[in-house]
Amino acid sequence: MSKVTVWHDGGCPLCAREIALMRRLDRAGAIDFVDAADADTSCPIDRSAMLARFHAVEDGRLLSGAAAFAAMWRAIPLLRPLGLLARNPTVLALLERIYLRFLAIRPRLQGWLIRREARA
Repeated sequence: MSKVTVWHDGGCPLCAREIALMRRLDRAGAIDFVDAADADTSCPIDRSAMLARFHAVEDGRLLSGAAAFAAMWRAIPLLRPLGLLARNPTVLALLERIYLRFLAIRPRLQGWLIRREARA
C-alpha cells in the first residue's frame, strides 16, 4: 500500500482535533499529514482551494471531500472497512452530501469551539 498524503487546515480547531485523532490512529505512519495553512507548505493546487475542502493524494490521484476522507480511512486499519465501503459510488455520493452539509455549518462550529476553548 502506498503512502497517502493529507492536506488539512492547521488553523481550524475542528480540523486540528480530527487530525490529532487520525495521527494517533495511524500507528503505521501510512499518512503524511501536511498543514495547508502553513505558508511554507507546497500545495498541489491553489492554497485557498486546499483550505476550503479536505484533500488527499492516494496512488498519485488528488482527491477532495468525501473521497479524500475515504482515502485517509483506507490507510488506517481501524477505519479501512469504512474507506473500502466508500469505494461504492452510491456510498461515496452519500458521504459527499453529508460533507457538503458539514462545510455549510463549519464556520459556526469553528466559532463555537474557539469560544469554548477561550473559556477553558
